[in-house]
Amino acid sequence: MKRLSGTTTVAGVAGSPIRHSLSPQIHNAWIEAAGLDAVYVPFSPPPDDFLRFADGLRGGAIRGLNVTLPFKEAALSIADQASDRAVLAGAANLVIFDEDGRITADNVDGLGLLAAFSVQQPGFDPKAGPMVVIGAGGAARGAAAAFVVAGAPEVRIVNRTLARAELVAGSLGRRVRAYPLSAAADAFEDAAAIVNATSAGLMEESVELPLDRAPDAAIVMDMTYRPLETPFLQRARQLGRPTVDGLEMLIRQAEPSFEAFFGVSPPKDVDVRSLCIETLKADPC
Repeated sequence: MKRLSGTTTVAGVAGSPIRHSLSPQIHNAWIEAAGLDAVYVPFSPPPDDFLRFADGLRGGAIRGLNVTLPFKEAALSIADQASDRAVLAGAANLVIFDEDGRITADNVDGLGLLAAFSVQQPGFDPKAGPMVVIGAGGAARGAAAAFVVAGAPEVRIVNRTLARAELVAGSLGRRVRAYPLSAAADAFEDAAAIVNATSAGLMEESVELPLDRAPDAAIVMDMTYRPLETPFLQRARQLGRPTVDGLEMLIRQAEPSFEAFFGVSPPKDVDVRSLCIETLKADPC
């Protein structure tokens, strides 16, 4: 068991539910390898009470938090200062609690997304063609914002509720278009990449999405990593499409988070992906 001291730096992840998060495993493996006096723990505040929870951490009781569903928008709203990418994404997945009581918010999901593509599909170029994002929540908006900043010629938001897709598109500029789920085939037609950024509610339906209408070279990604091979990715692989998984995105967004929390880069000699895959084998869902 790790020994804590009066100077232990504490960081963590907040979400609801949170028990399936692999972030503690990733960060604590890096902490141990780096020999840091630090610990990374999960927090599960009530779904409707994140603001009070985060407000109580002002002043540096802990160094910071990664933030996952359903708190990303709330994490941005409570911040005293936010990065441009968090503002553009309309959500934050990283908050730092300064000793002076201020909260700084950032969104490193987009960094993780693009890094995951570069690792698992090294030839990927976000400028190569239209990017499709399925969903219209905080994760989808973060993905769309990342593609916009990376220079995608067009980003297409596909969502069951067109009005929500239009809201996201309207906030991200003229290169972003909204499509209803019923028009997914049109959105996929000449896409260079397709990202499933939906919550569990669309996962079963996603198997039926017309991936066969996408070009053979279109890269298909699912942000979900439980299970590691989702029905969406299974369908893509059956069609011979190149894929990117959500675990790689999780790991890659954890890297800048670790640096923000602890002031050092994660040790490169720790194979956190293999550690996570072993955990997923034991508990895939």
